[in-house]
Order: sequence, then structure tokens, then C-alpha cells
Amino acid sequence: MDNIIVAFSNPEDGKKIKSILARSGFSVRALCTTASQVLGACENIKSGILISGFRFPDMLYEELRECLPDSVDLLLLASPSHWTHPAPSGCVYLPMPLKVHELINTLEMMVQAQNRRKRQQRRQPRQRSEEEMQVIQKAKRLLMERNNMTEAQAHRYIQKCSMDSGNDMVETAHMVLQVM
Repeated sequence: MDNIIVAFSNPEDGKKIKSILARSGFSVRALCTTASQVLGACENIKSGILISGFRFPDMLYEELRECLPDSVDLLLLASPSHWTHPAPSGCVYLPMPLKVHELINTLEMMVQAQNRRKRQQRRQPRQRSEEEMQVIQKAKRLLMERNNMTEAQAHRYIQKCSMDSGNDMVETAHMVLQVM
């Protein structure tokens, strides 16, 4: 995963974490020292993991977590006195002083969890707009009238043509309407 952002107000802490991650095969997208830099780095990513300290010059981790996209998980590295229970959604905590194997194992677990969420999202069918549904319905009605098909047969025909041609069902429905 290359959407890992490391953010600590002390640049030396960030560099140390980045080098630990690099030695373990992770690449770091950005190294930040302020919350505003973190938010800028998160603008162009669909999902990712932020490894962060507790405090920044411009805000605390709790405020930063609220500003992050839901697809970005937070791994907070802080002393136990800075930790608040319960954890905010999408936030994992590791106490300082840090054990390297705990950091790597936790990060691998977070990456796997994000990959599972991505797979689940891909499995869900895409929601069609009302306009797209009307085009498909119109093509089905036309097939039912001209070819004496049932609605299920017309739907299956459009679906099969869509799969065979590599187009989505709306494009296939448009083609059916143009041809007939």
C-alpha cells in the first residue's frame, strides 16, 4: 500500500517511523509536520492510513480525525496519558514507547482490513440513476413487444449482451433501442 502518511510535529520522529516502514517494505506517500499538511496529502487518495502523533501545532489528533475522509484510517502513536477511550471510529492506538514489531503487525492488520473493505465495495452492485433505469426499462419493453419475451427474458438478454460485449447494461440498452 502506498497511501501511508506519516505525521508528527517533530520531524525527527516522522523520519524514524518512515525509515522503520521502509525497512519493512512499506512506502510512505507523505511525511507531514502539521495537520493542514496531512489534510492536503489526503485530498487525492481514495483510501489510506495515517500514522500520527497526538498533537500538531494547528490541532490535536481528535480534531484531525474528524476532518479526515472516512476512507483514511488513523494509527495513533502516543503515550497512554494522551489516549481517550473509547477510540474514535477508524482509529487504532499504539502506546509509546513503541515496539517495532507491534507497529508493523498493526499496520499490516490495518492494510488487510482496508483491502477487505475495498473488495466488499467492489462486490456491491453500482446504484443506477433513475434515468439509467428508465433506459433499461424502455429497452426491455421493446424486446418484450417485438420478440414476445417475458420481462425476465428481456432482462437476461440485455444482461448477457452486456457481458458479451464488455459494456454496462445501460450502454447495451441504448444499443438495443438504436438497433430496433
